[in-house]
Amino acid sequence: MSYCINPLCPQPGDLANAENRLCHHCGSALVLRDRYRIVKLLSDDSGFATIYEVSDATTTQILKVLKFHHNKNLRAVELFRQEAIILSQLRHPGIPNVEPDAYFAYTSHNNPELIHCFVMEKIEGMNLQQWLQQQTQNISQTQALLWLQQLTKILQIVHKHNYFHRDIKLQNIMLRPSGQLVLIDFGAAREMTYTYLAQIGSAGTITRISSAGYTPPEQEKGHAVPQSDFYALGRTFVYLLTGKKLSDIYNPLTDEFDWRDYAPQITIAFADFIDRLMSAKAIDRPKDTQEMLAILDRLLAGNSELPADYRPYNRDEETVIMSKTTVLQKDESKQYSAKKWLIGGGLAVLLLASGGYWAWYKVQLNSQTVVTQSWESDRVFEGHSSNINNVAITADQKVLISASADKTIKIWDLETGRELKTLTGHESYINSIAISPDGQFLASGSADKTVKLWSLTTGKLLITLTGHTSSINDVLFSPNGQYLYSASADLTVRAWDLNQGEQKQVFNGHTSSINALAVRPDGRVLMSAGADKMIEFWDLETGKEIKTLTGHTSYINALAMSPDGQFLASASADRTIIIWDAYTGEKRQTLTGHTNYVNALAISNDGQTLVSSGADKTIRFWNLNNGKMQRILTGYPRPIDFFAATPNLEIIATGSQDVVIRIWKKP
Repeated sequence: MSYCINPLCPQPGDLANAENRLCHHCGSALVLRDRYRIVKLLSDDSGFATIYEVSDATTTQILKVLKFHHNKNLRAVELFRQEAIILSQLRHPGIPNVEPDAYFAYTSHNNPELIHCFVMEKIEGMNLQQWLQQQTQNISQTQALLWLQQLTKILQIVHKHNYFHRDIKLQNIMLRPSGQLVLIDFGAAREMTYTYLAQIGSAGTITRISSAGYTPPEQEKGHAVPQSDFYALGRTFVYLLTGKKLSDIYNPLTDEFDWRDYAPQITIAFADFIDRLMSAKAIDRPKDTQEMLAILDRLLAGNSELPADYRPYNRDEETVIMSKTTVLQKDESKQYSAKKWLIGGGLAVLLLASGGYWAWYKVQLNSQTVVTQSWESDRVFEGHSSNINNVAITADQKVLISASADKTIKIWDLETGRELKTLTGHESYINSIAISPDGQFLASGSADKTVKLWSLTTGKLLITLTGHTSSINDVLFSPNGQYLYSASADLTVRAWDLNQGEQKQVFNGHTSSINALAVRPDGRVLMSAGADKMIEFWDLETGKEIKTLTGHTSYINALAMSPDGQFLASASADRTIIIWDAYTGEKRQTLTGHTNYVNALAISNDGQTLVSSGADKTIRFWNLNNGKMQRILTGYPRPIDFFAATPNLEIIATGSQDVVIRIWKKP
């Protein structure tokens, strides 16, 4: 479909425009900048901009268009352009990606006035208000702390560039399927060096950005400062922790929000910190993001008290409010036993030259020493034009395969880095790939809602499987290669009979996006996991749910099955890896050490070693006999979203939110 954005067009969504370059109703361009075709209208709810989905030759993105009636308001136009400029300067997985030339303006066929536009990354997922509406219980303290830490780190980037957001609220925080939060809508952002009393034209009125319940007093008066963002964060987390609309817990007699009784799952120390964020005076809030992160680290480490001078201040006095609340305190030793990070002075850290790593690794397999080594890529593969979303390595260790948001799959010679083939056919970005057990076929799952089966020998497309109603996040072959399983954001897992080229089963049970699959080597049980924090076991003969495993406190991003089928590993945005009995579902052990969410897993062919990667920019090696971390690879420039490893772990290929693949190889 093609959508016309001319505000004077009588039929902007006419299906007859599907393949046209010009609207046959008003003559306006349907392909902007000779690149972006407007696919559909996503939202017209905002009073500021209209949101469209657009597609170019490589990926699906978002087009924001300033509403036409704002054109005569120079300040509105300035704010709109400012959002594009700010986002183009900020590079972080928690901030939508915008290219420097993303802003443009053009005139439609029968309308001489400019239409102001800019193109930005499309964030897959929902905002936190939508997410909260789907939940049956309030978030835990651990989840809240991890999310607050993520958002504080995003603000640290924003504030370091001399901007502050000014409009943080549930609707402006998106949640990627990986568990990464993304702060959106920077239209209200302001440079710290600007005057706080910016005027609109000559009217002399103060520019106010206000969201009921979230906006601090100084911002309501037109004097927003960086600490205004902290106030809005505090209000946002009150909503998340209580599930109560702020208007429902406001006490007009005291001019306060009586929220603590509705959040019995958190400690007094954490409640004190939230109240400190919401202090009426900006000077009483944390001075900067670094101070906030230090307190969050303290709370995540299990400290039951804040520093003596770090409790919420009274609205009108410089006296500390002593907490008088019925908030239930949990047993801190139990709550945080899994949060004793394996870093710091209690660890013996040995720095090795890269050439000696693998020899040392084999000798020290059962050692209790954790070795940290700085990352050094062996090679870099370049060729994709957009983010790489997944990689795989063939069993013979000769070929590497990559899937990208540019809608292509590339096949590489792993030794030389030479590109062998490029597979095309998907209409949107490709999220997952899997190689068949016999190495003859490749499966791919895409945001275009299809699964495709390819010949690895010829590169020919063999089958396109349809049925999912949303983006596909993971694909997996059965052990005998006769079936293919796909997991989707539509909350289903589907089994496909590859001999017949048709759907065999649909598994329903998850309540949120499904991110990962695993199958027992006997081919009898399939496991699925996702954003609902649960792992489901499915009987592949009957299609029935066998059991549900719970234990993670945030989204599950990856699963890995041991070669002998005895245990299952799960990786989560809660920073932990849990090892489960693959038959009984019993939790065997919890591996802790990652300092941000864990994204990907692999298990060596001897079943002795687990490898994990995370948003903390590290790859970690674990001894599965004793659950001990053995080695950390550090210094990678970005969060490591995925990796592929050969069965003996001699070669590791990694990727992140960029267009290159990096290879770490045994010397």
